[in-house]
Amino acid sequence: MKSIIVISDTHGNRGAVESLYPKFAECDMIIHLGDTSSDGARISSAFPGKVKLLNGNCDIPRLGEDELQLEVEGVKIFACHGDKYGVKRGHERLAAKAEELGADIALYGHTHRACEEREGRVTLFNPGALSRYAAEKSYLFLAIYDGKFTGKIVEI
Repeated sequence: MKSIIVISDTHGNRGAVESLYPKFAECDMIIHLGDTSSDGARISSAFPGKVKLLNGNCDIPRLGEDELQLEVEGVKIFACHGDKYGVKRGHERLAAKAEELGADIALYGHTHRACEEREGRVTLFNPGALSRYAAEKSYLFLAIYDGKFTGKIVEI
């Protein structure tokens, strides 16, 4: 079994990010979906080899990738920040892209609202935001084993 913690839209809230360090130490992978305000670089330094960084619409410099495809334990994942797929207006374009790529899961941020939704054959997850301005702060815990997955949005 592989465990992944997915965060997004931290926007420099170092305290919220560092509160997750004990969980980061225990998981197999950390995915930051963008708008890191350099939090991603700190996480990468603290947990070398475990972190996948994606660029968000507010990221300067751009330290990560614009999109990411990976396979974990037989589950295909597509990850992006979400702004380029218009996720504030709906999830159709994101779901279509994930389906085109053969993904089982699409991870996205940008809206600052946690969400789990099924569209077609794709499960879409938004971990929410850890920004100090977010009314509710949350992250996503993903457990993947032998082609199956479960996700839990966790409020902090």
